[in-house]
Amino acid sequence: MAQSQPFSLDNHDVVIIGAGAAGLMCAIEAGRRGRRVLILDHAQKPAEKIRISGGGRCNFTNIHTHPEAFLSQNPRFCISALKRFTPAQFIERVERHKIGWHEKTLGQLFCDDSSSRIISMLLDDCKAAGVTLRLATPVKSIEKSADGFRLATHNSTIHTAQLVIATGGKSIPKMGATAFGYEIAEQFGHTIIPTRAGLVPFTFDDKMRAEMKTLAGISVDARLTCKKTEFSEGLLFTHRGLSGPSILQISSYWREGTALRVNLLPHVDTVTALKDMKNKHGRVTLANCLAEWLPKRLAMQITARFGSDRKLADISKDDMTALAAAINDWTVIPQGTEGYRTAEVTLGGVDTDGLSSQTMESKHCPGLYFIGEVVDVTGHLGGYNFQWAWASGHAAGHAV
Repeated sequence: MAQSQPFSLDNHDVVIIGAGAAGLMCAIEAGRRGRRVLILDHAQKPAEKIRISGGGRCNFTNIHTHPEAFLSQNPRFCISALKRFTPAQFIERVERHKIGWHEKTLGQLFCDDSSSRIISMLLDDCKAAGVTLRLATPVKSIEKSADGFRLATHNSTIHTAQLVIATGGKSIPKMGATAFGYEIAEQFGHTIIPTRAGLVPFTFDDKMRAEMKTLAGISVDARLTCKKTEFSEGLLFTHRGLSGPSILQISSYWREGTALRVNLLPHVDTVTALKDMKNKHGRVTLANCLAEWLPKRLAMQITARFGSDRKLADISKDDMTALAAAINDWTVIPQGTEGYRTAEVTLGGVDTDGLSSQTMESKHCPGLYFIGEVVDVTGHLGGYNFQWAWASGHAAGHAV
């Protein structure tokens, strides 16, 4: 499908820059409407983020998709596109291509096999819709012309009536992520909501990293709170800091210097549990007591300042309260995050005030569209961002 030789590109109705989830979906919909569609991408392969997603099985949507699961300066912007292309509609396409899938926790849907099945589905649908794909083709410049847009690549000048920017955000630069989409948006008069890494692990400073080094690899179910936002999922201690689903979720709401509250036993009232254990088994050590509820290394770490070998019978009421707080209300201030290097998404992006929520078309430059991650719409972990890619691509594909 990809073409390597130079060819004439003068008369395309639609050019889409970006061969990821949103770009491929837009191309399929536009191609099915009889539009002559060309996709350009600077990468050697299409849809690399789809390939690595979900541990290689692609968490392609979430059946509980709802607008409240998305962050944006305008929380209502995503509603129209999400209503007009739902998880059920994408599932229908997956099943039409005979791709097996299963649901994990919290409505997350994954392929039974490799994520490459989703990529093949999208590429097959593009081919059937007459879409042309050209990879390894960076766009050098874009200019407005009298009847559309003129694009320059390393070996071609391309004319198109309509132009769609589906270039994603800054996350995972080793896969080719750049700020290209934001630069084009600014060129045509759009405001960019400041960007930052989202769905990303936290890092500790040197002192805390040294204190926590023995915990690397330990995972527990935890409740994370950042101001008024709360998530209850797995938490993983790493060599650098904290990761796991609950951490990735809360990271999108965290700002530098903000404290996190961590409940390592969200379903246990630890004060009450300790009192009961003290009454029944007063000779048990603190470390062995906590090891009934938490991984042993974590139990040792928490009880160290109270005396891990201290007997429950010897612990004071105040120490018991402090120990319980260290478990049910651990307060930690991360040094920062791992940044775009490992972030699953980019928060911020093209200001939605400059776009139509119905079509994704620019209000400043008719014929120009922005879809997917480049827009200031970011979903929670668990398939939401793919659903936004499908929905926004579908909306633009029916408008171009």
